[in-house]
Amino acid sequence: MTTSFEWSLPRGSIISGKWKQGSYRVERPLGEGANGKVFLVERAKYYYALKLGSDAVDLQSEVNVLQSIYKQKQKRGASAGQGLFLVDVDDYRAADGKEYPFYVMRYIKGKTLSDYLQAQGKEWFPVVLYNLLGKLAELHEAGWSFGDLKIENILVADYGRPELVDYGGATAFGKGVRQFTEIYDRGYWNAGDRIADARYDLFSFAVLCLQLQEGRRLAQLSSGLLPQTRTPDELAKLAATSSALKPLSGWLRKALYGEFASAREAAASWQQWMHKAGAPSKASAPAPRWLKGLFAVSAAILATTIYLLLRTGP
Repeated sequence: MTTSFEWSLPRGSIISGKWKQGSYRVERPLGEGANGKVFLVERAKYYYALKLGSDAVDLQSEVNVLQSIYKQKQKRGASAGQGLFLVDVDDYRAADGKEYPFYVMRYIKGKTLSDYLQAQGKEWFPVVLYNLLGKLAELHEAGWSFGDLKIENILVADYGRPELVDYGGATAFGKGVRQFTEIYDRGYWNAGDRIADARYDLFSFAVLCLQLQEGRRLAQLSSGLLPQTRTPDELAKLAATSSALKPLSGWLRKALYGEFASAREAAASWQQWMHKAGAPSKASAPAPRWLKGLFAVSAAILATTIYLLLRTGP
């Protein structure tokens, strides 16, 4: 897909907000989606990701999603700054005289999901995907489906902490999914409609697991079937015959057939599988690398919590 405008901004360009007068210096492009381009920008020695588009309605929808997630986190007891992803929203008057809406996000320094697993080892697959289910649960509890869940829209930071990026496909529950990629889409596999709900994302999540572990076989399966013969059962069979995914095949089948009521329920089931898989058969058996990773994540969260308490203490 292409964006609705084709020009780019060279390094050093200044994007100034029309209403709030925030100024951001462009460092480099980060990527683009169906409705805009994302740039790494700098302001007061801090780096951010700025998304610039041509359709104010499209970008406002993404802003609404991010604001909803933040409000939901506050309801759950998060502090004022915790989980704050959205930094600024404004309009930019370009050199061509036109005005373009933009919003500024916290910059996530990480790798794509596939690159992270390739660098760290696929032993990290369970813990990263478990954390991703938590991100989806936060989004769903705010009333939104991510929609276009795929490898390219997930970045992973240290300790296997994933972040969803490019909210252009995020859709309010009950409405038609705004953007999707066919191979991850349950409609493509005749597994349901394209109405946004938690089960839509969980279906895509299951296909994402197949893509990560059996990408070549998944592509062959997709291209080798007629549209009317594509079914979730074909995907379930692929999982059951995969050496990497066979232990998870029961969980994947439930996700493919929409049997999880929510991402929280799916995450709890995934966690149960992790504990079973991580239990050594002998007392002297070493813990798997991903289990060590889960411990590292927990330790990092604990350290952050202690730091925040000390900052806000008397």
